[in-house]
Amino acid sequence: MGHWSSKGLRGSTLEEMINSTNDKYREQGLALIQKIPTPITPVEIDQKSRHITKAYFEKQSTVDYIGAVQGIPVCFDAKECGKDTFPLMNIHEHQVQFMKDFEKQGGISFIILMFTHKNEIYYLPFKDVLAFYERGENGGRKSFTYDEIDISYLISQSSGVLVHYLEQLQKDIISRDEQD
Repeated sequence: MGHWSSKGLRGSTLEEMINSTNDKYREQGLALIQKIPTPITPVEIDQKSRHITKAYFEKQSTVDYIGAVQGIPVCFDAKECGKDTFPLMNIHEHQVQFMKDFEKQGGISFIILMFTHKNEIYYLPFKDVLAFYERGENGGRKSFTYDEIDISYLISQSSGVLVHYLEQLQKDIISRDEQD
């Protein structure tokens, strides 16, 4: 279980680490995953430099990443949490709906969640995300805790790959096949 800070990554965000991982996966021919840019609406543009000086985020973005791994469509979101409780308000309804629709089309959806205070990163299978989300929607807790996640989905570092999530994706696929 590698500690992320021991590799000199204290200043790196989870997103930067995933982007680096996706670059390595592409170079190795393992996967093609793209970061989906957050849509913005420009409000003010500096006419001389043609730079956007003021804008707002459009709230209906989908997920952070989308692509294919060895012919399997995947989409996922990256989240960070600084304590043992993750508020479900950080996973938006339209994201859950997109992931649900993506799964109906034969794709695999998941969340990569970093507990920054523990220096641990986990793969959350969509079935778990959906169970937590639906519990909150049905009057239950509007969060989930570190103790509730499946710690066997801990993501490790491996040979220069910072967030080696393909191993956990494979585990998710195998568990889905066993349930069918």
